[in-house]
Amino acid sequence: MGGLDLSFFSWEIVSKFVRQGFIFSLELTAIATVGGIFFGTLLALMRLSGRKLLMMPATFYVNGMRSLPLVMVILGFFLLIPFLIGKPIGAELSAIITFIAFEAAYFSEIMRAGIQSIPRGQVHAGQAVGMTYAQNMKLVILPQAFRNMLPILLTQTIILFQDTSLVYAIGAYDLLKGFTTAGKIYGRPEEAYLLAAVVYFILCFSLSYLVKKLQAKIAIIR
Repeated sequence: MGGLDLSFFSWEIVSKFVRQGFIFSLELTAIATVGGIFFGTLLALMRLSGRKLLMMPATFYVNGMRSLPLVMVILGFFLLIPFLIGKPIGAELSAIITFIAFEAAYFSEIMRAGIQSIPRGQVHAGQAVGMTYAQNMKLVILPQAFRNMLPILLTQTIILFQDTSLVYAIGAYDLLKGFTTAGKIYGRPEEAYLLAAVVYFILCFSLSYLVKKLQAKIAIIR
């Protein structure tokens, strides 16, 4: 520890370099979570619809996305889209679109499991009172599925936050990029990466603990 410059661990470093990246990482996590859950739910409903016209493309998309490393998807989208449309769209926007598209595949599997966890008797009860498929899903199945899957959805969101560090590959200014930039400017890369690891650990460990408490509370309610 004698070789470390402890003066690097200061509020000046955080406010000057890290805060901007932290805000973008939070924004990316929030937007990707909301978009991923929305499109993931649609994909789950398509796969459970029983119609091949909907099931096949949804299954192909989900399995295809889940078979690719996220960093490859980030790089592929960032390089391919400007080639197709003829102009760059920016690293931040590219990261947002990529994360929504990628996370939708994972949230889809979570939502599909949540929907299938609801007893079939409730589905039949909704049909018995004259509900359509859409009404049954909206009023009976999905609210219960979201409650059952809430801890898993939040856990996936924590993983998503960790994965935001991969946007360094396209030059987006995220939390890790802030630490890296500070380390380069001050000539202290070891301290920068050490501090980044501590911050990621504290945030993710704290959130994981809260999710575990929530899971226990939901289990008691059941």
